[in-house]
Amino acid sequence: MAALSPRLAQARRLVVKIGSALLIDRATGDLRAGWLRALAEDVAALRSRGVDVVLVSSGSIALGREALGLGAEALPLERAQAAAAVGQIRLARAYEEALAPHGLTAAQVLLTLEDSKDRRRYLNARATLATLLRLGAVPIVNENDTVATDEIRFGDNDRLAAQIAVTVGADQLILLSDVDGLYTANPQIDATARHLPLIEAITPEIAAMAGGAASHLSKGGMRTKLMAARTATGAGCAMAIARGEAEHALRNLEQGARSTWFLPGIDPQAARKAWISATKPQGEVTVDAGAARALGAGKSLLPAGVTKVTGNFGRGDSIAILDTGGATLGHGLARYTADEARIIAGRRSAEIEALLGYPGRAALIHRDDMVL
Repeated sequence: MAALSPRLAQARRLVVKIGSALLIDRATGDLRAGWLRALAEDVAALRSRGVDVVLVSSGSIALGREALGLGAEALPLERAQAAAAVGQIRLARAYEEALAPHGLTAAQVLLTLEDSKDRRRYLNARATLATLLRLGAVPIVNENDTVATDEIRFGDNDRLAAQIAVTVGADQLILLSDVDGLYTANPQIDATARHLPLIEAITPEIAAMAGGAASHLSKGGMRTKLMAARTATGAGCAMAIARGEAEHALRNLEQGARSTWFLPGIDPQAARKAWISATKPQGEVTVDAGAARALGAGKSLLPAGVTKVTGNFGRGDSIAILDTGGATLGHGLARYTADEARIIAGRRSAEIEALLGYPGRAALIHRDDMVL
């Protein structure tokens, strides 16, 4: 029996990637303000249903290029970074103005590839995005082009969007583009190319169908979209490639506009839990009976419940959680180093700042980062 395509109406936490070719008028270099207002209406409709939404948006260099009069030619690194510095202000303001009439708060988050590779930076980004979503904000994520050099770049926002989907535990990722999905060949040059509405697995044959970028504004072609699909689906996130040029692109997709959906192999939370379970612990914490009961009830591990800290682990490392008899209750990702954990063990969360000299997180291990 053939697998069923996911539907946008099923989304609980959604990441949407918006390419420059959609956001910027190709002829004038100006922002497509009407298109952005329609997107904001779609986001507001999703948020009204309780869907968390993160937008990964290109456009800062294109907007800055126009403002600085740099023309359409390829830019050397320092000019591209200067354009990004100017364009990021305009891009953030545009989203703020589009979302505000719907009572939604825009938040700008700028990242580089280094931020996802470095464990401490990754956890900081994850915690910040999670907090923004809990507070009802709409994070607008972009690569930090003002400081990123080639060796610390994602290079395209397709892969950045996939990494953000993994980071926030999204169940759906939508790549809005100037194509309506994956074809067996490039439909612009092959009249026999067939559209593929559903991809259950990215086989070598599927990968071979990828072509290059579709427009002069796009950095990512179908090849980078398939790379994004591998990342997203491997973490339990369904992904769609959909045409976004028309207004209300998300509403159109929800109403059945043609697209290609990539199926995940596992639920995103289950994928994360499986990864935590498979990670070798770098240390141990022993918890008292009250903390053990709280963990069993789905609570986070607070410092007050910790009686002993063993090992030399860093922030973000996997550690084992033991009961007073030495039995393993589970594993989790530490939000403090071993030295910090020893200082705050057995103490109330309100005392952390006084003990460490800086404000910390209330939990030693958050329940989302724990497997029992």
